[in-house]
Amino acid sequence: MDNINLQKVENPASRIFLTGFMGSGKTHWGRLWAARHHYAFIDLDEVIEQEEQLSVEDIFEKKGEDYFRQKEAILLRTMDQYSRAIISCGGGTPCFFDNILWMNANGLTILLEASPAYILKNILLQENKRPLLKKINRAELTFYIESKLKERKSFYQQALAVLEAEQITERSIDSFILST
Repeated sequence: MDNINLQKVENPASRIFLTGFMGSGKTHWGRLWAARHHYAFIDLDEVIEQEEQLSVEDIFEKKGEDYFRQKEAILLRTMDQYSRAIISCGGGTPCFFDNILWMNANGLTILLEASPAYILKNILLQENKRPLLKKINRAELTFYIESKLKERKSFYQQALAVLEAEQITERSIDSFILST
């Protein structure tokens, strides 16, 4: 992972990496924006799941986080083959193996910045999609979100653009996408 190519992409808006905490809307808005602008939509977690034939939760449980993060970094770097793509990254993706530097060098990174309360509300609405969270009570989940946001802040702040998750609309990304 040490030999990353930091060559700038010619048209950064042709490859957009959405970053932010789980529940910030990366997948929801990414799909909508991709359809709106005739871009491909790629969910990095789904790519990993297809490659491994396991859910993210099962990969963490059976192979460990270190394995997952290495696989994530390797598959992230295959995204340079796509143009006119919006790529939704996992909440931790920017925080490992200089991934944020690679994304910034190979596209436009957009942080969907969200408050802990907004994240909590969205996560609670998605409990069926996040089975590991069913075991955590609301107070523990709030503490977890706040702690992880603090831990990831320095990585998230390296995104080239920021959208406030609570203010996002279907037109929020329009100014980042070049006319085609």
